[in-house]
Amino acid sequence: MINVTSETGTLKKVLLHRPGLELEQLTPEALESLLFDDIPFLKVAKQEHDTFSKILKENGVEVLYLSKLMAETLEIDDKIKRKFINDFIEESFNTIAHTYKKELTSYLLDFEDVHELVLTLMGGIKANQIEKKERNPLASLLVDSRTVFALDPIPNLYFTRDSFATIGNGVAINHMYSRTRRRETIFGRYIFKYHKDYLNTPIYYTSDLPHKIEGGDILNINEKLLLIGLSQRTSPEAIETLAKNLFNNPTSKIEKIIALDIPSIRAYMHLDTVFTQVDKNKFVIHPNILKSLRLFIIEPSNNRNLKVSEYNHSLKKLLSRELERDDIKLISCGGNDYIASAREQWNDGSNTLCIKEGTAIVYDRNTVTNKILHDYGIKTLEIPSSELSRGRGGPRCMSMPLFRENN
Repeated sequence: MINVTSETGTLKKVLLHRPGLELEQLTPEALESLLFDDIPFLKVAKQEHDTFSKILKENGVEVLYLSKLMAETLEIDDKIKRKFINDFIEESFNTIAHTYKKELTSYLLDFEDVHELVLTLMGGIKANQIEKKERNPLASLLVDSRTVFALDPIPNLYFTRDSFATIGNGVAINHMYSRTRRRETIFGRYIFKYHKDYLNTPIYYTSDLPHKIEGGDILNINEKLLLIGLSQRTSPEAIETLAKNLFNNPTSKIEKIIALDIPSIRAYMHLDTVFTQVDKNKFVIHPNILKSLRLFIIEPSNNRNLKVSEYNHSLKKLLSRELERDDIKLISCGGNDYIASAREQWNDGSNTLCIKEGTAIVYDRNTVTNKILHDYGIKTLEIPSSELSRGRGGPRCMSMPLFRENN
């Protein structure tokens, strides 16, 4: 069962992905296409991620892992496994996967351990791992020298926030911005279609819709209000489609969406890289976005249409109005120091994971922001981040809440 109606309700169940082979399969020439700026050291990245998981568990959070949840889904029926393998190959953008689909399918069906199969698909399959028939002799001669992978690795998987997003008692299965990340959604599609624990979960958006949207842009403020970022990776058309689906679905309680138009650049790729909630009335924000921020209120209108209006006052004033509080605090990432603010935003100082009111998991490297949060009465649980941060995502990016207590 899914239940996420806020950013601050006590977190009880969360989905993670422990970094694996997919990070070791990164190469310098593939970094840009795979959306990485550097190659993390896998051994240390695993240790850091294990610390993250340990802190969650010590604070009463049940941790589920994407690979195990997917393996449980495939174990339900051999037909599901075969269909999943077929869909996974079909959705690959690597021409080798399509040229040698028969051989690749045979290779994957030979796995007896379903969990190992899932980890292998996540990690990538090299072209020389599959037996290539001679029906395409020129391709066979060139493939190993020109193409390393038959199925490319999916290194962004440890950012479980993005490929689907929990909203109330349902989910949005997202259309990812970059082609290299679109295979990530297949895991969510199968889990929410077949896994016994999530069979009847309402679906408010599907990845086959044409407009891009990612989970890092979706913030649950309360059961009736969503904040969504208009960002590099979420389009206005996608927000409108999601809004219509939410407003017109009887399983949804969402009555209003506030769209925050932030700069469409990699440094601010998602709303949660510049703005997250750490308490009922406290938010950490990268101050630079306030200079150009535009705010739009989206509400249902007659005939299943939308009413959209621009709000011409400050974000703080809007939050105060919508939350019916006069004590809203916007806490600046890096404080008033321009250099500290820019550095710590780049290292995900604004990307906090609130696990209960007034308690948030943060990266240890963001010392200035963490001290400011402490001064505002926020308990910070610090995790090491020298390698995890190389993927440009913080604790919120690396976690998908499945159940929070209502507050």
